[in-house]
Amino acid sequence: MKKLMNSADTIVADALAGMAAAHPRSLRVDLDQRVVYRARPKGPGKVAIVSGGGSGHEPLHAGYVGHGMLDAACAGEIFTSPVPDQVVAATSAVDTGAGVLHIVKNYTGDVMNFEIAAEMVLASGGTQVATVVTNDDVAVEDSLYTAGRRGVGVSVIVEKIAGAAAEEGRALAEVAEIAARVNAAGRSMGVALTSCTVPARGRPSFDLPEDEVEIGIGIHGEPGRRREKLASAREMAQRLVEPVVAELPDAEGADQGVIAMLNGMGASPLLELYLMHGEVARLLEASGVRLARSLVGNHITSLDMAGCSLTLVRADAEMLHLWDAPVSTPGLRWGM
Repeated sequence: MKKLMNSADTIVADALAGMAAAHPRSLRVDLDQRVVYRARPKGPGKVAIVSGGGSGHEPLHAGYVGHGMLDAACAGEIFTSPVPDQVVAATSAVDTGAGVLHIVKNYTGDVMNFEIAAEMVLASGGTQVATVVTNDDVAVEDSLYTAGRRGVGVSVIVEKIAGAAAEEGRALAEVAEIAARVNAAGRSMGVALTSCTVPARGRPSFDLPEDEVEIGIGIHGEPGRRREKLASAREMAQRLVEPVVAELPDAEGADQGVIAMLNGMGASPLLELYLMHGEVARLLEASGVRLARSLVGNHITSLDMAGCSLTLVRADAEMLHLWDAPVSTPGLRWGM
């Protein structure tokens, strides 16, 4: 194992310290609680948004703290949920009086710990909490870490659109409703060319022969649908597009096309990701699915895994309006 680290025991804390040093004007990092906050909190009366999860998926979630997205992100250990106390601290700190939305990926530990934290906050009085759980992965119904579908790429799009709604001053119920609607309209699937290596383990999470890929991989290295022989990018794109499009919600009168995110898993270069996006765009056009917006790059990763995932969200005009709204975070920035 070759990694730029001091110790597997301190890698998350050291990375958070580095993030604080890199973004002193836009972020405030509580190294004791391992929570990343906006340096300049929202004004009174606006809904705040808190998310979080295991580290190793950067820039998710800490990289999306800032104007137009999250108010705070809780960092767990590698591939491990943050504990309830972290979520309670973050929720209490960012509440401006309008309530707090928790955005949680559907992994058992994340759901349980955010649920416990919400109950603790509500029991203490004063802060209203709503929760939206993302569950967009079409590869498997249950996995090693979930009951039901895994929450993966749509989490980025939910955080962006809900964040924009909160910036507009919408009420908590409205922000939660648009977040839930985006999740319901989104589907994702990924492919791994290599395993990832968890620092504490020191070796690949699973064995994958040089001429094989794992279709439908999870972001923690958990198994997907099946293993297949490595094929051309055109064929690999087809293996992602077909199952995702097949499970997209039906287009309605307000259909504005799809928001597409072609996401790198951490080790695949942008050269390959843009190439894959081109193949995806071609397949979508052939399927009669209009590409309304695109996002390409490493946005929800799995440490040093090579591969990519595709997320499609069937968008309406309101979603596109909120997607286009200004955002300024370390991981996503436009319109500012």
